[in-house]
Amino acid sequence: MPPDRNRPNALPIYLQISELLIREIAAGRLVDGERLPPERDLAAAHGTTVRTLRKALLELEKKELLVRRQGSGNYIQAKPQVDSVYSMFRLELIAGGGLPTADVLSVEDCAKDADQPRYGKSDHGVRIRRLRRLNGQPIALEEIWLDASAGRVDPELLQDSLYRYYKKHLGLWITRAEDRVGIRPVPDWSVAHFAPPVGTITGYIERISWAQTPEPIEFSRTWFDTDRALYVQRLT
Repeated sequence: MPPDRNRPNALPIYLQISELLIREIAAGRLVDGERLPPERDLAAAHGTTVRTLRKALLELEKKELLVRRQGSGNYIQAKPQVDSVYSMFRLELIAGGGLPTADVLSVEDCAKDADQPRYGKSDHGVRIRRLRRLNGQPIALEEIWLDASAGRVDPELLQDSLYRYYKKHLGLWITRAEDRVGIRPVPDWSVAHFAPPVGTITGYIERISWAQTPEPIEFSRTWFDTDRALYVQRLT
């Protein structure tokens, strides 16, 4: 899938490519020892330059996911766990992998509702609603609540990866998360691009996340289209 150049706060092109390749490796769509296509061909497939592609491949090499063999090519070196931008993102396309992107629907300062667990120090939070895509396909609705004590969220600077935004702009490093997976009706704030109609029972995830402090700082709800995506947790 060609990288997305149209959104001002998308990941840099080389990171989009490297993250897509990392997720393809994790899903087993690129296997250990597999030789990648020639760099010129791979760059063309991603709609970019060889120079940008090489920056992406360098990211994989740094993470020990790629071996360069002089005169032979680039070979995948699969690893069970890799620290990456989307290492904590658990939704994948049915066929595996997929590059996550997100359309921000709204950003509001709100009082926390009664159904949320305890987290943070405030009774208010920043509520971010998004439509999540994989390789451009709408696969999930997200409602993320960041405790008000974390600081002001600038909607104009939000990125596809909120954890990357938190780190860069708020000084928060999300270090761990707890997910609870079940089913729940699609909420009434859904949008037309999300296929399951409002009220339809679909896949559902609640996540509570911790940063550097002992108490959790973020709570999220995700409704995902089970015809297009799966929740995947790999155990090693």
